Amino acid sequence: MQENLLIVKDVVKQYGDYLALNKVSISVPKGSIYGLLGPNGAGKTTLMRIINQITAPDSGSLLFNGVPLTKHHIAEIGYLPEERGLYNKMKVGEQALYLAQLKGMSYAEALDKLKFWFEKLDIISWWNKTVEELSKGMAQKIQFIVTVIHEPKLLIFDEPFSGFDPINAAIIRQEILELSKKGTTIIFSTHRMESVEEICSHIALISKSQTILEGPIEEIKKQFTNSTYEIITANKELMETDCFTIINKKGNTFQILLKEGKSQQEVLQSIIKDIEITSFKKETPSMEEIFIKAVSNA
Repeated sequence: MQENLLIVKDVVKQYGDYLALNKVSISVPKGSIYGLLGPNGAGKTTLMRIINQITAPDSGSLLFNGVPLTKHHIAEIGYLPEERGLYNKMKVGEQALYLAQLKGMSYAEALDKLKFWFEKLDIISWWNKTVEELSKGMAQKIQFIVTVIHEPKLLIFDEPFSGFDPINAAIIRQEILELSKKGTTIIFSTHRMESVEEICSHIALISKSQTILEGPIEEIKKQFTNSTYEIITANKELMETDCFTIINKKGNTFQILLKEGKSQQEVLQSIIKDIEITSFKKETPSMEEIFIKAVSNA
């Protein structure tokens, strides 16, 4: 069984009359890219702020690497919030050095690693520019670098692709995957379900301040997979049998739903007696479909 880097158990957070988190629990495996999903206002940012110790829970517990989460763990966590914060009048290189040293790095180590990252992302020419001279996307790259520079065990990204054009979003996505391959555990919050499909191994879905889904993506997809199949025929009309009903048709592509108690094999046998088929596959719901269905039913 995969060991967890972070365990959040029954965390409650209330602001006045507003219950932001209501006994939320998640388990983040070591080395995973863990998608933290949910509608606006569900409590995701509050949870990320609690993990990063910007605010404290009213009740519940958090374990980091098997021990209670405390202030000294901040050095092992990198947090990129959705609302970025760089000093506009300060030069990029000077600011990056300052922020890296706040994370416990020496000046020499910070300079060496920053130069590596600036060259890797092809932004070394920005070193002596001020932040106000940069576009939003350029500033995002700087924020990304200062978040990962101290090589923390846990990285928390809140909407990391916000402000990026498709090319730079792809570059940052690749860097996130590279960090994961090196063993970094990543919590990743986004509204882009295609990004979740591409890079996350596990997810938690928070809705109305509670965890309503959690686990490996493949297991969650199995939970939401019904008896729907796509059949493509060799240009011949498909007729319903006592094994299935046709729920959608486009040309010679048919979406069918198996009747209760009927197996895939029975359906196939009932079709191939009369019709040649070129494709027969079970339909797996997308993360967007799962998100909508789970939140609607919550």
